[in-house]
Amino acid sequence: MVSDLENGNFEEEEEIELFEHFSFTVDKGQTLTRIDKFLTDKVANATRNKVQQSIDSGNVLVNGKPTKSNYKIKPFDEIKIFLEKPVRNTEVLAEPIPLDIVYEDDYLMVLNKPAGMVVHPAHGNWTGTLVNGLVYYFNQLPTLPGNSGRPGLVHRIDKDTSGLLVVAKSEIAMTDLANQFFHHQIERTYIAMVWGEPSEDKGTIVAHVGRSAKDRKVMDAFPDGSYGKHAVTHWKVLKRLRYVSLLQCNLETGRTHQIRAHMKFMGHPLFNDAMYGGDKIRKGTQFAKYKTFVHNCFQIMPRQALHAMSLGFIHPISKEKIFFETPLPEDFASVLEKWENYVNFEK
Repeated sequence: MVSDLENGNFEEEEEIELFEHFSFTVDKGQTLTRIDKFLTDKVANATRNKVQQSIDSGNVLVNGKPTKSNYKIKPFDEIKIFLEKPVRNTEVLAEPIPLDIVYEDDYLMVLNKPAGMVVHPAHGNWTGTLVNGLVYYFNQLPTLPGNSGRPGLVHRIDKDTSGLLVVAKSEIAMTDLANQFFHHQIERTYIAMVWGEPSEDKGTIVAHVGRSAKDRKVMDAFPDGSYGKHAVTHWKVLKRLRYVSLLQCNLETGRTHQIRAHMKFMGHPLFNDAMYGGDKIRKGTQFAKYKTFVHNCFQIMPRQALHAMSLGFIHPISKEKIFFETPLPEDFASVLEKWENYVNFEK
């Protein structure tokens, strides 16, 4: 009942679509019983530990809201359990998809993923993914336990986020890199364009990230730690452009949509991030010329303004520190230049 990714060995930054697998209405004669015990008895092949992990992950709703393992069910409670849709076939089709390889040796590869490319096959995207291209490129790639269908991957980034990914080519490299991610030893720097100008030049956001009770595809920030997973994002302003700002974000943890959820929580959603409210004009004037300018920028970069710029880690075999960096892609660089020109013209 728990997602593959909840075993702690796989960093996730990409959206995961969940599907309703079980739905129960508690009988009117039901006595007060802990929900983890109730579901362990109710669902075939379920264990108490897996049930508790699913509850902690927010995949179990009672009357439409996330719950806790010690919640005692009452008559007529509506209980729903959401899981990732099982992969229909663990065999991944090899496809000749071009790969932008930044570095490669016998043990690992560092890739520059373009925006718009899904990292691995899943519901709605069985082909055309980065993994389909990797399977074509290699004869065989290792997988983590319980991670079939995602050969070589130890982390991932959103479909519409561009930037660097590391892929393991051997089991030794896979295990070592996964361990570095798990212990937050990987250095990751993102470049983000956000709406508005932060009041400070730099800061750190410490707020749990968990699924929204209103929309299971969206993540919310919980600064009181009442729900979700521990998440830390360090940020600093690189450029102030009056109505938008260019930020550097360094991840201490790698939760699903972490930067996107943290920026929205800070009051500065990512530029053109439709899922988190950044695809509307959040700052600026009411003049038609300005509105036209912003919408032109939206068309040039029809995605959230987020780029995984750099990646640093200890090589699994040589044990040397290695570091990689990639410039902003054309769409992001073009929009940034347009904002700089617009602000300078207004001075």
